[in-house]
Amino acid sequence: MAFLDVETSASGRRWIGLDPAVARLAEAMAQQTGLPAPLCNVLARRGVDPAAAQGFLEPQLRDLLPDPRSLKDMEAAAARFLQAVKHREKIAVFADYDVDGGSSAALLLDWLNRMGRQATLYVPDRIDEGYGPNEPAMAALARDHDLIICVDCGTLSHGPIAAAKGADVVVLDHHLGGETLPDCVAVVNPNRQDETGDLAHLCAAAVVFLMLVEANRQMRSDGAQGPDLMTLLDLVALATVADVAPLIGVNRALVRQGLKVMARRDRPGLVALADVSRMDQAPNTYHLGFLLGPRINAGGRIGQADLGARLLACQHPLEAQAMAERLDHLNSERREIENQVRAAAVAQAEDRGLDAPLVWAAGEGWHPGVVGIVASRLKEATNRPAVVIGLDGDEGKGSGRSVTGVDLGASIQRLASEGLLIKGGGHKMAAGLTVARDQLDAAMARLSELLAKQGAGASGPADLKLDGILMPGAATVDLIEDIEKAGPFGAGAPAPRFAFPDVAIQFTKRIGESHLKLTFGDGLGARVEAICFGAYDSPLGALLEGHNGARFHLAGRLEINTWGGRQTPQLRIEDAAPASPA
Repeated sequence: MAFLDVETSASGRRWIGLDPAVARLAEAMAQQTGLPAPLCNVLARRGVDPAAAQGFLEPQLRDLLPDPRSLKDMEAAAARFLQAVKHREKIAVFADYDVDGGSSAALLLDWLNRMGRQATLYVPDRIDEGYGPNEPAMAALARDHDLIICVDCGTLSHGPIAAAKGADVVVLDHHLGGETLPDCVAVVNPNRQDETGDLAHLCAAAVVFLMLVEANRQMRSDGAQGPDLMTLLDLVALATVADVAPLIGVNRALVRQGLKVMARRDRPGLVALADVSRMDQAPNTYHLGFLLGPRINAGGRIGQADLGARLLACQHPLEAQAMAERLDHLNSERREIENQVRAAAVAQAEDRGLDAPLVWAAGEGWHPGVVGIVASRLKEATNRPAVVIGLDGDEGKGSGRSVTGVDLGASIQRLASEGLLIKGGGHKMAAGLTVARDQLDAAMARLSELLAKQGAGASGPADLKLDGILMPGAATVDLIEDIEKAGPFGAGAPAPRFAFPDVAIQFTKRIGESHLKLTFGDGLGARVEAICFGAYDSPLGALLEGHNGARFHLAGRLEINTWGGRQTPQLRIEDAAPASPA
């Protein structure tokens, strides 16, 4: 039975409440712990036992951080790194051009800087060089360096690593590994095929952080002291959120602690970026994923590939401010390019049909720097894996995004092994590919077939899962702060959603082109402010603005709105449905 009898909402979704067994667990938790019932609903849905509730609400990194040596090649990687530091060897860091790559590089550069050492940063150009190490770049770096550390890339780079003659290579990565590994000193990757998979949810920056933990441990055993690693967690948090790694296990503790470090505003690059992003409150996962992350990515997408990494490692406020302003400008350009490509991709995908296991589009000259973002938009709109490809000459370069439960990276890698792609790889939720133009249709047909076997395309718009009901009078700042203790929320740990049943809309105001601000209440004096972003991009806007006195069930996420030093509860509306007549 649908929650509040909502079988088809304004956005076409069925509302789903707590499973009866989960509801019973939540009730028992509330009785045993005295925690607020809405918070217990959230914890029970996450599978937290009543006895473990308090520990879950206060995760300690020391309890959750895995032993770095549980990852293969870790001791060798750290030992070779320390050897280079001790003997003042020349070190190069070869990084991917996204937030995870930039953060990974900045972690190493920051650590080395605190030890009085420097390293060369190399980030490949997305258009001219593509993703990951390439033979000319690696050969050139090897001529001038003793050690090359590849971060957020390198696991599949057999040829380019072999080209690094005369230098040792260490790979710190998290992308899906192949049957064989490149010949180098170490490949530390929780997604190697010979790993257990227990740490498969780590992003590359978390892998780099664990290597630094191991390096500090080896230094201590030799009677030396390494830098304070806790101050580096802002970078790990940023990468974890921006790379859409699931916020479970140690990732949750890394992000939670990293947000505290970031709030201290000690890192010039992040301070400058926060200021240019007009952040006016303590950072949270939304800020990392939607304000800071896209700006750091903008350099790799349409501008200078290494700009994001350089900003994150920057020690000088004025220099950081200049780079942050440049990234902000590039991000605005990126949005304009993205909007053009998105309109064309959506039209093409709709013509092809949005009910297949795979939604895809390909266009002449589409900028490689925005195809991943457009793929993400298509995925969100259709609840299906999506691939968007920019064609140039005889080839197309594309990016894909997946939905929960469908491993896109493995399917892309399978296509590459079958010869339908020139190259391709990634992880479960995101992947990149290069395809010959004359193989495009065959490759996408085969990819659709592989994804269908994993269950892609079996459902329509995703059901809206709700964590219970609240009355307007119960929506307080204190309650929201209690619920936030179950966070941080993001990939793999969706923010709790609550329904406010049978409420009256008392005020509406259109904001800009597509947003709607409103106030609702229960008729007993309690009122809640709400915002519905993109309301007029769906039937929601017209339905709520033209309520004509009708009553509604409203569903969304509670948040604290800070304005003029005052905090008030606010509902970010995601869906609505007419309330049944009394």
